[in-house]
Amino acid sequence: MDLLWLAPVGSITAILFAVYLATYILKQDEGNDKMKEIARAVRVGARAYLKRQYTGVLIFFITAFFILLLLSLKGYLVIFVPFAFLTGGFFSGLAGFIGMSIATQASSRTAAGAMKSLNSGLHIAFSSGAVMGLTVVGLGLLDLSVWYYFLDWYYSSHPIPLGIDKITAITSTMLCFGMGASSQALFARVGGGIFTKAADVGADLVGKVEAGIPEDDPRNPAVIADNVGDNVGDVAGMGADLYESYVGSIVATSALGVAAGLGVAGVTVPLVMAAVGVVSSIIGTFFVKSSEEASQSVLLWALRKGVLVSSLLVAVISYFLIKHILGIEHIGVYWSVITGLVAGVLIGLSTEFYTSSNFSPTRSIASAAATGPATVIITGLAVGMMSTFVPVVVVGAAILASYFFSGGAHSFASGLYGVGISAVGMLSTLGITLATDAYGPVADNAGGNAEMAHLPPEIRKRTDALDSLGNTTAATGKGFAIGSAALTALALIAAYKDQVALHGKELVCSLLDPGVLVGLFIGSMLPFLFCSLTMRAVGRAAAKIVIEVRRQFKEITGLMEGTAKPDYARCVDIATAAAQKEMILPSLLAILSPIIVGLAIGVNAVTGLLTGALVTGFALAVMMANSGGAWDNAKKYIEEGHHGGKGSFSHKAAVSGDTVGDPFKDTSGPSLNILIKLMSMVSIVFAAFIIKNSLIK
Repeated sequence: MDLLWLAPVGSITAILFAVYLATYILKQDEGNDKMKEIARAVRVGARAYLKRQYTGVLIFFITAFFILLLLSLKGYLVIFVPFAFLTGGFFSGLAGFIGMSIATQASSRTAAGAMKSLNSGLHIAFSSGAVMGLTVVGLGLLDLSVWYYFLDWYYSSHPIPLGIDKITAITSTMLCFGMGASSQALFARVGGGIFTKAADVGADLVGKVEAGIPEDDPRNPAVIADNVGDNVGDVAGMGADLYESYVGSIVATSALGVAAGLGVAGVTVPLVMAAVGVVSSIIGTFFVKSSEEASQSVLLWALRKGVLVSSLLVAVISYFLIKHILGIEHIGVYWSVITGLVAGVLIGLSTEFYTSSNFSPTRSIASAAATGPATVIITGLAVGMMSTFVPVVVVGAAILASYFFSGGAHSFASGLYGVGISAVGMLSTLGITLATDAYGPVADNAGGNAEMAHLPPEIRKRTDALDSLGNTTAATGKGFAIGSAALTALALIAAYKDQVALHGKELVCSLLDPGVLVGLFIGSMLPFLFCSLTMRAVGRAAAKIVIEVRRQFKEITGLMEGTAKPDYARCVDIATAAAQKEMILPSLLAILSPIIVGLAIGVNAVTGLLTGALVTGFALAVMMANSGGAWDNAKKYIEEGHHGGKGSFSHKAAVSGDTVGDPFKDTSGPSLNILIKLMSMVSIVFAAFIIKNSLIK
């Protein structure tokens, strides 16, 4: 029985449930007039930013489309690739836009919900995150399903290129589609990350450190830009990022399944598993409930229940699914799925341990604040470096286990298929996993809304509890995104090898090959160069915000006394312009590096480049994300009253650490996920061109 029809059904189910949740959110009370005014300002700023970003990205996509079209006309690519490139970018951008739109609608409603009860605020914020998660998986599956059925119809009645069978032609063509999603994800992540952290750092340095006013104080001219940044970076950017991981893991695994000799069955498993994950994620959302006890552990368990239920459902259903599609002789593939699910949970728990103020690593950073900013930064860096141990070991163990479970001891291709399936398993519950991540910015904005609207202290206490949980879930989500990126990138590198073979070239992967070795060195360096560019971009953009906030405090009479209103729009404009300008160079680095290395040194060097970037990029991304999350929660731990509380010497030192951690965890670290995947996608798309035009054959 052909089960592929479950993929489009799953996509439609996800989209319909997302519409249901969005309708529920919009029906909720938005609060008083002041709360509505604040939410409207954030909404207008976020839409203005995305409009400007999408205008710039559109120019890139039009240019890239004609380049790909030219390559297609010259025979390097199948004619459908340029058009699929556009659909991948469009759906990735659309997923981010929808998630951001609902998030900006949900923040004041979350604050208003917290006025009724903690559980009400939690439910609204989580529902907003679920809209993001289900939109990503729904649009991703829809894009893949439409292209699969179209190509299946087309190749049934037209000549197949390269003299290969139909299913190989379908998967090798679909492999190229992810470049559009990857490109859009990089622009969204880098641009949004620069915007959000420039505004955040500028607001903190002048507001909290220099002026001594609270976080989210309405007198701070950068406070609206800060809230806008949470939405364009942590919602729209994260959505586009994981859309690309989700689609990339499915198409890479499908191609590896065909290479392993599994035919249509090898394609069916990842697509149908994704559909099962949709239903499991929807069921999991109904288990997210909390009591009125405003402790982080209680709230964290409320969210974790939903994820665990979804994971258990996928684990159970996958057994019967794989047994039916592949047969009992391939049941080892099921254990590869379990490996991916378990790896995702372990990476999340590890991230929680190193970034939550409930545990010793983050508390050690708070203790270090007593001796000043330098020790805060030193301890935070040490915590981040230490935190790489568990994720690296877990991903390494997952690769080995999934490889051998699926028959790697007897068939190299089958083993690689198992690695790809483990990535699909990890991402199968993305609908709810991304919901717990996208929940964070909504809770953060709700806290800002409560502060600026001067809601009673007990309401602010509830929103602070939701916000503190959001920091942990955001850090956990970043760890999950990084881990899934590593497995997806490895599957893409394997798919690149098969793609090169389709064009009659056998890759040399030996470390003794000079081209591979040089590629390794260059690839290992690229994540550091990329992070340097993005960190410096945040620094330059933040400096402009600092100067503007200082100017307004100095020139606007009555601003500090609260009798005059700051010019919020000016800070939004500055951050927007800076982000659009600064994101160009890092983005071009990711897109052009594989092409330049391939043309100059050969396809073997590209293998080294991708491997080097994967290894160092994975570890560096974990370190930066966890250092940033730990610095942020150490600051909040002090603000709860520990080590002197707000306004103390320790608090000011912790704020300095947090400002360093901001671009770590929200700009450079998360963008590395996309760097390592986009480079692989570009290599696959340009493989034929590089083979025929490389200086070294």
